Amino acid sequence: MNATATLWLYFVLVFGIIALPGLDMAYVLANALTGGRGAGLAAVAGIVAGGVCHIAMGALGVAAIVRLWPALFNLLLVAGAAYIAWIGWQLTRAGATTLKLRLDAPARPPASVFLKGMLTCLLNPKAYVFMLAVFPQFLKPAQGPIWAQATALGLITIGTQAGVYGGLALLAQRAGGSLGASGLATRAVGMLLVGTGVVTVVQGWQA
Repeated sequence: MNATATLWLYFVLVFGIIALPGLDMAYVLANALTGGRGAGLAAVAGIVAGGVCHIAMGALGVAAIVRLWPALFNLLLVAGAAYIAWIGWQLTRAGATTLKLRLDAPARPPASVFLKGMLTCLLNPKAYVFMLAVFPQFLKPAQGPIWAQATALGLITIGTQAGVYGGLALLAQRAGGSLGASGLATRAVGMLLVGTGVVTVVQGWQA
């Protein structure tokens, strides 16, 4: 398989993984619905920044530490899932009046949303599994310098994250504007986040 075919295969695989609902997607959705376009895009930027860190760890082999110490993987899994579930629980408690107050109040600083988005991505166990099981398979010494290949794969990953999550943030922001007054969107996203956290823990421990 030549380099071009390898990159296309990687893109298809990454797109499928990113498009699946998970912790990162849930965080972007929650912020876009409750904080508007600015908060949604700040969340996307944080997720992308976390993705850059994952790419760097995968290329340098740092993620192998998680493989050598399985307890650390489980700790990351529980921490990330619990964090998302906690955000979801807070949203499910927000009724129509509470949501109105939240929308009238000053929005959270974009820097805060960005940093929490980065933390969410760094605590996402799905990313570590990908870096351990998938990413190394696309680094081929015979096809050139490893750093150049890792950079190309990283750009594909970042671009796909920005496209998928950015589009989701914009769509969710519009939905939030039409549904926000009743609080239905906030409660729905809260339930999604809680469910995502629970499923992540169950599937991770079973694996």
